[in-house]
Amino acid sequence: MKKETEKRIQIDEIKIGQLQCHVVGTTPLYMHRFGKKVQEELLLPKVKMNQAEKASNLKHDPLAEFRECIYMNRDSDTPTAIHLPTGAFGKALASAAIDIPGANKSQMQRLTSISSPTIFLYGVPRLDIKMVRQSGMTRTPDMRTRPLFPEWACTVTVEYVASLIKEGQIANLLAAAGILVGIGDNRPQKGGSNGKFKVVSADDLDFRRIVKNGSRKNQIDAINDPQYSDDETEYLMLWFQKETKRREKVVPSTLAKKVA
Repeated sequence: MKKETEKRIQIDEIKIGQLQCHVVGTTPLYMHRFGKKVQEELLLPKVKMNQAEKASNLKHDPLAEFRECIYMNRDSDTPTAIHLPTGAFGKALASAAIDIPGANKSQMQRLTSISSPTIFLYGVPRLDIKMVRQSGMTRTPDMRTRPLFPEWACTVTVEYVASLIKEGQIANLLAAAGILVGIGDNRPQKGGSNGKFKVVSADDLDFRRIVKNGSRKNQIDAINDPQYSDDETEYLMLWFQKETKRREKVVPSTLAKKVA
């Protein structure tokens, strides 16, 4: 009888590498965190209001909505008051692989991850109001208030399987993600043009300037007393303030404490 030969399985050691990337936005960033009101409605929907109740309630509080859309750092000792969700860059990396030869989305999701515990966002937000159409068949128009960062920068640390991917490939993939995918609302991946970025060196002049001018103190000041993104937003806010006063409506954001 022939002896069965045993096949030996050899598993090479997986080497992990980390690459710190400095990012500068090339187009303004829209941030849109789900506010407490939205989360509460999903957890426990309210009973539908009748016409009289709708008339007595404010549909929008732009300043409150602006503040709730911001990802705030809980720690008061951080260099910035605002942070970005790590998943934004992780998904951007994976999605960029779809359009890059030699890689695919599921593979990049397995081989790369964002190891930064917190991505500190540098940049000063402005209050922006735009008309949008809600999802659904009727496409009902509505007004949406969000923070818009005309200039922004951050540092992202990417962890990757160094035995299968080279450092330069990670940098190239992140740069491609900044052009093809982007982050935030109205990004290229969703047919928009916001949230694009580029990868730069630590001594890049734009990166250093945004870090200097867009740190914690200036962000807190902007959250408490925001500037408007454009003339249309300024007009809408002034009209809203005038009308709520004329109609004797209580605006919750005017009674809220300032962000510290």
